[in-house]
Amino acid sequence: MIGDTETIDEFLVRHAGDVADAVRKAAAAEILPRFRRLAAHEVDQKTGPHDLVTDADRNAELYLTEALGALLPGSVVVGEEAVHANPAVYEAIRGDAPVWIVDPVDGTRQFVHGDDGFCTLVALARHGVVHASWTYAAARDQLATAVRGGGAFLDGERLFAGPPAPGRDLTVATSHPDYTTDDQKRALLGLWTDGVAPRACGSAGLEYLAVARGELDSTAFSWEAAWDHAAGLLLVEEAGGAHLTLTGEPFRITGGNSLPFTAARDAATARRVTGLLSGTRP
Repeated sequence: MIGDTETIDEFLVRHAGDVADAVRKAAAAEILPRFRRLAAHEVDQKTGPHDLVTDADRNAELYLTEALGALLPGSVVVGEEAVHANPAVYEAIRGDAPVWIVDPVDGTRQFVHGDDGFCTLVALARHGVVHASWTYAAARDQLATAVRGGGAFLDGERLFAGPPAPGRDLTVATSHPDYTTDDQKRALLGLWTDGVAPRACGSAGLEYLAVARGELDSTAFSWEAAWDHAAGLLLVEEAGGAHLTLTGEPFRITGGNSLPFTAARDAATARRVTGLLSGTRP
């Protein structure tokens, strides 16, 4: 158990590869066999037509819950589908035990429509700090990993986000309007200005990966669910990027953030985007 016989860093030295193997195996067993082969009875709505869940989501999360718990005795798993069934599960993020934060299929809507823009997200956190993350785009066989203080990597190659190129529009992936309040919609309208090119986001995990790769300048998201953000935010940080809420503080996976918030290729871009969202335009 972490804290008794080893630290999280020591655990990661020994088992980060085992976590990656578990993520790949979950996708191979439960996600890829259903990709572009979903039957109607394998797809359900949760809160509405834009909030879908499939047998791939449910079964992959069960697979990962068992595999990750076995790798780290004493840890707990907070998965999107488990929280949907029992919201009290989410409280483990604020507890003392190491917590695995799992989104089995991030981008379920894309998955259902046969688009390869989905991924599996796993993060290991404790006391609100994300220590490591795994982002696996199964249909593309791309695995991005990050360890706090150890860098971000895509298929073994180091990621550096770098600042946006000067003189071109800032590209920003934004929340879908269905998931924003009226106040958040007004804040996001600040991005519709000269020099900025906003667009609707796809899979949050893949948008974070795009920021870490320097292919997307920033995001502007309006919801707090840790399974969508924990893995990607560490990936962006370790690639040299930054994330900020409207109060100028980094995003907290434990909640209570001022929204919308941004993750960006560098700190200057993060400040620029939050300025546009808050109306201060730095």
